Amino acid sequence: MEPVAVQSGSGDKVEEMDFQVEELAASSSNVDDTKFDITIGHIEDIIMEDDFQKMQGDFMEQYYHHFDDNEENKFIYTDIHKQYISLIEKHLEEQLIARMPGFTMEAFLTQLEKRKRKEQDSLDGEIFEILLTFSDFLAFKEMFLDYKADKEGRGIDLSAGFIVTPYQEPPSLSADQQSTGASNMK
Repeated sequence: MEPVAVQSGSGDKVEEMDFQVEELAASSSNVDDTKFDITIGHIEDIIMEDDFQKMQGDFMEQYYHHFDDNEENKFIYTDIHKQYISLIEKHLEEQLIARMPGFTMEAFLTQLEKRKRKEQDSLDGEIFEILLTFSDFLAFKEMFLDYKADKEGRGIDLSAGFIVTPYQEPPSLSADQQSTGASNMK
C-alpha cells in the first residue's frame, strides 16, 4: 500500500503515513490482547465453580498444617508446591482446552510472564494471585499461611469496623407539604 498524505482542515499537506503497517501492528496486538482477556475470563469462571473451589480447599486442608511463618522453608514445601501445580494447572488446562480449542498452558504462561514484566503491578486481582502461585513459590507459601491463620482463628477480622443498618425509605411528603415546598421555592 502506498503512503497516504494526510491533509489538515485548511488543505495543507501535513505528513505521509503508511496505514497498512500501523493497522497490522495494532491488529496483532489486539488479537493477542483479546485472546488473553478471553482466557482470563474463562479462568475466572473456572475458579468460581464449585469443583475448583472444593479441589483447592481440599488440597489446602490436607497440607496447611505443614506450613510455618518463618524464613526457613522446609523441604516438604517444595513437594507440596509441585503437587499443587500439577493438580491445579491440570484442572485449569483441561477446562480451558474444552472451552478454547487450540489452547496451550505453556503459551498462556509465557504470555502471562511477559505481561507481568511489562506491566509490573497492573496484574492485580484474585485470578492473578492464583496464577502467581504456579511460578512464585513465596506467593504459594503466603496463600497457605493465610489459610492456616484463618483456620486457627488468627485471620484479620474486619467485621468490627462495619455497622449494618436496614435501609429505610425516606418518609414521603404529603400533598400539602409538596405544594408548600413548591411555593417556598418561588
